[in-house]
Amino acid sequence: MIHNANMLADWSIPMPITQSALERAQQFADYQPTNQKAEQVYLNTLAVSAVNNYLRILGIPTDLTVGDSWNSVVRLADNVADLRVTGLGRLECRPVKPGDLTCPIPQEVRFNRIGYIVVEIDQDHTEATLLGFSPTSETGELVIQQLRILKDLPAYLDQFQPMTQLSQWLEHIFEAGWQSVETLLGNQGAQPAFAFRSKSDQSIRRCKQIEWGKPNQGVALVVALTPESETTLNVMLQLNPINGQTYLPPNLQLLLLDEEQEMLINAQARNQDQSIQLDFSCEAGDRFSVKVALDNASVIEEFVI
Repeated sequence: MIHNANMLADWSIPMPITQSALERAQQFADYQPTNQKAEQVYLNTLAVSAVNNYLRILGIPTDLTVGDSWNSVVRLADNVADLRVTGLGRLECRPVKPGDLTCPIPQEVRFNRIGYIVVEIDQDHTEATLLGFSPTSETGELVIQQLRILKDLPAYLDQFQPMTQLSQWLEHIFEAGWQSVETLLGNQGAQPAFAFRSKSDQSIRRCKQIEWGKPNQGVALVVALTPESETTLNVMLQLNPINGQTYLPPNLQLLLLDEEQEMLINAQARNQDQSIQLDFSCEAGDRFSVKVALDNASVIEEFVI
């Protein structure tokens, strides 16, 4: 929906820039090689801080320090101003100056974002005004008068499927729908055909029923986590038959997708396969999807470490 300038002004949100945000922005800027890059990082940091404070006021949880904008290496190389919304994905918080009519979107942040919020930073750096948001940035430039009003933002975010927080599993906090393996598979979970090829006393395993609404086509997705270091986890995925079935449906696929929904690795069931499995490592902050597909039906589960 396109709104006129007066409507945007009525729904813009002024946020005071806190002293801590100013100090943090200056700290990040001090490590940049040029004045131009320093100003870019400074304004990006103020925009991210303002959006973070706004979402917190709304009761929308965020993970301020895990985004690329808080990563010194990525911040140096790219023009990033992202803020992770817990369990949903990344919002890009793009700063503009008073009087700007458009907001350029750098090439490196035109993908892998759930939305873009435009933030006007005043000349004295005392106030940040959230002007509006856009779900996409396909043209590489946002026209400020065509932004969606911020009143629509909470409802827009509500449409996203929450991601499963795997780091919380290490603290034995599990989302609804994730059961113990024994609860869903019963005695099958203890049988060799349903066991993971590699086990560890430190592994945490949970199981979820995946179904497409057709009789006897459901399967069990088992996820096992094993810490490899303070920041790295080994993740093992396995599909098992349920509903009294002995074998998986032939041609059933288990696919690991990256943040851009590109396939990384996959496994496919053959005739009389009792399980298929994927094994990989990931680090804190990584986000990925698991797709279970059969014929023209598929289900996707979103995960974040």
